[in-house]
Amino acid sequence: QTQLLGVLLAAASNLLISVSLNIQKCAHLRLVCQTELKPYYTSKLWWCGITLLGLGEVGNFAAYGFAPITLVTPLGCVSVIGSAFISVFFLKKTMKTADILGGTLTVTGTYLLVTFAPNVPQELTARQVQNYLVSWPFLVYSILEILIFCILLYFYKRKAVKHIVVLLMMVALLASMTVIAVKAVSSMITLSVKGKMQLTYSIFYIMVALMASSCAFQVKFLNQAMHLYEATAVVPINFVFFTTSAIISGVIFYREFQSAAFLSVFMFLFGCLLSFLGVFIIARNKKEEHLQIPFIDCGHIPGRKLTGKIQPDSHSSCYGTLNKEDD
Repeated sequence: QTQLLGVLLAAASNLLISVSLNIQKCAHLRLVCQTELKPYYTSKLWWCGITLLGLGEVGNFAAYGFAPITLVTPLGCVSVIGSAFISVFFLKKTMKTADILGGTLTVTGTYLLVTFAPNVPQELTARQVQNYLVSWPFLVYSILEILIFCILLYFYKRKAVKHIVVLLMMVALLASMTVIAVKAVSSMITLSVKGKMQLTYSIFYIMVALMASSCAFQVKFLNQAMHLYEATAVVPINFVFFTTSAIISGVIFYREFQSAAFLSVFMFLFGCLLSFLGVFIIARNKKEEHLQIPFIDCGHIPGRKLTGKIQPDSHSSCYGTLNKEDD
């Protein structure tokens, strides 16, 4: 029942996030279409989307206290599929065959994830987190991760290599530490609320610091990737890298598949593969949209009216230029 609560909380939170993103997109489109441009933060609709986004992230955070990392993280695909279908209502987009195919694969993969996820105790005390932190598998994993991250950072900073794989690989390496810290912090807060105080241990504040720092750098590199590449490329690759690194960290740090049967592990990984494929199909089907404005706003050009047109008659000899050369 506890694990089911975590699953429902994670799914609902990711669905809420997809709704919030579509609301924010709708608010931006409304502001752009207005004759008088206003900052986005003056829009009540935009603030509504931000509020829902915050609630969704809080719900995701709480879900780690009830369900394993290897189950909560892949459920991020609910946000992708939810955004694809909700955009039909908010942004008046058309539903395509690729959306339906990708959605079917993602739902099937999610069902397999939930069915064959590891069933492990989710009440993690501060002492258990301390023991996991100094265990030799995690120490070896941390050393390897730090070495790989330093190599990637060297190529990124010194060699100016800003390939999408390099950027998102650094995001994924940071994300593995983020989910470990989030799981620990969420579990200790949950236990403290139930009456078993865990907030007096120093490990709690160490994990909070790790969570905040890794999340901040993660956002930095992800924003860099979004700036250089289209969302249709960043979203699926980031989802695959993020989910894979989170599952590996959950297996190594929290030993979530320690007593799982081979069939359960195989079906779980197969569910992940279907979810990855579904997200790739949905994301690849979305093209970058540009607002179609037939004429440039002449309101800020001296000597021209707001309703004026830059382009003269297309059949005239001066088509493509202003009516007067000196203007």
